[in-house]
Amino acid sequence: MRYRTFGKTGWKVSEIGFGAWAIGGGWGPQSDEDSVAALDRALDLGCNFIDTAQGYGDGRSERVIAQALKQRSSREKIYVATKIPPAPGAWPPSPYDSVEDRYPENYLRERLERSLRDLQTDCIDIVQLHTWTRAWNRQPRALEVLRQFKKEGKLRAIGISTPEHDQNSLIDPMRGGWLDCVQVIYNIFEQEPQAEFFPAATENGVGVIVRVAFDESALTGKLTAQTTFGEGDFRRGYFAGDRLERTVNRVEKIKNILGAEEPVLAEAALKFALKPAAVSTVIPGIRNVKQAEMNCAVSDQAPMSNQMEMKLREHRWNRAFWYGGK
Repeated sequence: MRYRTFGKTGWKVSEIGFGAWAIGGGWGPQSDEDSVAALDRALDLGCNFIDTAQGYGDGRSERVIAQALKQRSSREKIYVATKIPPAPGAWPPSPYDSVEDRYPENYLRERLERSLRDLQTDCIDIVQLHTWTRAWNRQPRALEVLRQFKKEGKLRAIGISTPEHDQNSLIDPMRGGWLDCVQVIYNIFEQEPQAEFFPAATENGVGVIVRVAFDESALTGKLTAQTTFGEGDFRRGYFAGDRLERTVNRVEKIKNILGAEEPVLAEAALKFALKPAAVSTVIPGIRNVKQAEMNCAVSDQAPMSNQMEMKLREHRWNRAFWYGGK
């Protein structure tokens, strides 16, 4: 496992982190036993960064992580990042929403204490706001509140997970010095962060967590036009309508480009996500031991060549916002 510096924090984090959404149950049935085994295997292989959220199984993901970490040596330094969702309302937040309504101080404190309990710790490495709107950039009151919690010793770093439809809304908070880290979608299809997002993070010493490197499993190569998703599986909505067929057709073109140089699509997808120097860690979803082994092994391989990255840049896909669509 290779490690990268996490922005101005100076932390050394594993290139491959552990995306803990699936262990909360949001991708179909999941046993806690399999989840703990997956976490243990990833940590044994050198992964030292875990990303979760209160919304992943209504705290289940956090509680499983706490269970797994209790069994580990206290000498290990494992970084845990979680996320606080906005108070009930439009998702993603509307530009008409007030930050004081969606992230009021009392609510943030209550939610922080909840994660401290579920993660069984007195200080969380990273607390992220689980989405944002650029309407709040001029008066980011919620970030002021998180700064206060940081002074109280309840958290070590402050971040935001980008709104999928407007990821560049975080550029101003980065430049304003509000953020220690950001979580962004970046993959072979979604390459917009290369334009301004990554340079802003680098210039301001902001750690970058890349999510959705597999485009919700499309870039693993496992999906076909006939794939179906069960009740409770997030992908059922993500690939609704003709989206699955369109995606599979594009994936086939990518496979032809990879050829013998990068024969395993899933590995190539992670290598592509790791290619930008601005990226600190990539957090593929992991739900079992096999996935932990396959994903962590990518960091031990040679990086993607510059020539292959250039070829894959041609496969960026400007598409409509898919999250939760019908």
